[in-house]
Amino acid sequence: MASMDEQILRATKEIVVKFIEGGRVSPAGFPDFFKTIYQTVQSTAKGASDSPEPGEKEG
Repeated sequence: MASMDEQILRATKEIVVKFIEGGRVSPAGFPDFFKTIYQTVQSTAKGASDSPEPGEKEG
């Protein structure tokens, strides 16, 4: 697994664990929430790598 994918997986796990600890996600709902959160983190992380840094000009 690539480094970016590992970081996305770890971040997703941490977010879901916090939601479970806070009572916002039940262990029974884990599969659906994990998938949704993973996709959100992945699109954010990989989308951010495609865009220029703040203050950086495109082109």
